[in-house]
Amino acid sequence: MTDTIVIFGASGDLTSRKLIPALYSMFAKKRLAKTTRIVGVSRSKFEHQQWRDSLRETTAKFSPKLFDAETWDQFSQHVFYQPGDIKSAEDFTALAGFLSEIEDTPADGRLYYLSTMPQLYEEAIRQLGAAGLADDSDGYRRVIIEKPFGTDLKSARKLNESIHQVFREDQIYRIDHYLGKETVQNIFAMRFGNTIFEPLWNRNYVDHVQITVAEEVVIGRRAGYYDTSGILRDMFQNHLLQLMMITAMEPPAKYDSTMNRDEKVKVLHSIRPMTGGDFANHTVRGQYDGYLDEEGVPANSQTETFAALKLYCDTWRWKNVPFYLRSGKGLSCRTTQIVIQFRQVPHMLFGEVGKSPDRNRLVIQVQPAEGIQIHFQTKVPDAGMKTRTSTLDFNFCRNGGSMPDAYQRLLMDAISGDASLFARSDEVELAWGIIDPIIEAWRSPAAPPLFRYPAGFWGPTESTDWMARQKREWFDVCPVIG
Repeated sequence: MTDTIVIFGASGDLTSRKLIPALYSMFAKKRLAKTTRIVGVSRSKFEHQQWRDSLRETTAKFSPKLFDAETWDQFSQHVFYQPGDIKSAEDFTALAGFLSEIEDTPADGRLYYLSTMPQLYEEAIRQLGAAGLADDSDGYRRVIIEKPFGTDLKSARKLNESIHQVFREDQIYRIDHYLGKETVQNIFAMRFGNTIFEPLWNRNYVDHVQITVAEEVVIGRRAGYYDTSGILRDMFQNHLLQLMMITAMEPPAKYDSTMNRDEKVKVLHSIRPMTGGDFANHTVRGQYDGYLDEEGVPANSQTETFAALKLYCDTWRWKNVPFYLRSGKGLSCRTTQIVIQFRQVPHMLFGEVGKSPDRNRLVIQVQPAEGIQIHFQTKVPDAGMKTRTSTLDFNFCRNGGSMPDAYQRLLMDAISGDASLFARSDEVELAWGIIDPIIEAWRSPAAPPLFRYPAGFWGPTESTDWMARQKREWFDVCPVIG
């Protein structure tokens, strides 16, 4: 059986910047079948060769190290274009006819990628069903849906219900590119492939966990989307909760998509709901100076560009261990990292009187300096029994590894039918059920204050003060790349 990948929204930025370079890279690495066909669909009028020529330029731009003219010429012969409007039933009928022309017999598998505006997801799914393109009696039919999957719990449920009228849950792949990153997957290998971490990975040894997704950039021209979304919808409901699930989950009985996702969902079930004063005491919200001056932002906007949350997992492993989730725009640097902060030693033997040495910590750098660091105490040479913090540093790129784009892994998994790194319907709805009450509280008259912070800092100073009142501090360290 050969595969056909149909990309809706083919003239968009995601297709040229991520999807086609990822598919080309897979082809160049001989990880894509030579008979695979890629069909772009959008309203723009292109001939096959016009679209191929356009993609040649963008692929060379976004994958310069791997781009090879001869390999591209071979790859491009598998690339086709079919003009079509998602709102047109006739265009879907024409697409079905075109796919029948280019596909082999007897049976072929098809992967539909919705790289469109989220408002078009339901209509695209409905049209696929009406045109008979979801019928998998002659080969698999799967659909990849980009985030955001809904804007709240109500809309996510409605979208799930609409999709389930056409596709079964096992045919649906809700994508979050963070899960395709090698360093995120390496958390599985680190935790469940070694004996040295798992005995310590619990409330007896861990004081707290920090998960930070920091972005250096400001919103720029994204105000139309961002001001109605905000940092909680944009980053927490998907990326940060995904990282928390992988960090906190129990080991599955085996590495299997159903069992992996079962364990992740259990984490969401265990997250302690916020009530009453929790919304003020366990959250910090901020907005960078200058946000109100961005093009398209209302003068009185209360949209957050920074947030910090304290969450608890009420499980045997994690009871009363706080998970601090933090994300923001216009921060000091671009970094995604998970910090496992261990408890202080039970009895102090060394160090200055009244001063405790730094606690041990494990830092998982997801991006851009992909790697793992262990911070621990060692003796200062020729200084009596004084100690200092030393670091063991593992870096993927320095140790013979390579960092493929996340979309390569996720596309390959979707083609092969492995849903381990994709979100299930109950997972999406549970995540919204955690975030929605916080958004609602922040939009109420009793909302906690919206603190200001200058771009280029680690958020508002009140966030640092908030941690200090809990006798903790943020790990504010920009990673060293290279």
